[in-house]
Amino acid sequence: MLRPWRESDAEALYKYASDPEVGPRAGWPPHKSVEESREIIRTIFNSDHMWAMELKATGEPIGCMGYMVHGESNIDIGENDAEVGYWVARPYWNRGLCTEALRVLIDHCFSVKGFRTLWADYFPENPASGRVMEKCGFCDTGEVNRCSKLQLGADIPVRIMRLDNQTRMAIC
Repeated sequence: MLRPWRESDAEALYKYASDPEVGPRAGWPPHKSVEESREIIRTIFNSDHMWAMELKATGEPIGCMGYMVHGESNIDIGENDAEVGYWVARPYWNRGLCTEALRVLIDHCFSVKGFRTLWADYFPENPASGRVMEKCGFCDTGEVNRCSKLQLGADIPVRIMRLDNQTRMAIC
């Protein structure tokens, strides 16, 4: 389930975002304290296009899903496009949760927000993220990019993926 982040999520966010295997795969450093996690909820996750991935069984946030619009994106995207991004806590890797949540986000981006094309990128050292994108219909553009806005890995090329609404409709 996707829902807005709450400041009360700071401890759960820290529990998972402090894992040194999680953040660097998405381009950010591990969190160092609960207060840092709380500040990230206040400043970065407090938007109308960033959601907590909530585990239905417990109500605990176990990851993040969202999009960036033209001007915010790490990719040179059009004004009617968005770049999607996500991460999930290590105990929940390889369970299909990111794929499920990304499909919800894709539907929201096309059906509610009216974006024409969605973009995504991933580090080649994190092929699982690319597989999630492929399962959701994204195609590899064959292009690579350096993401200057990332806190970690700005100097490492990422693979660029693309999904337009026509392709999505054909897949559905």
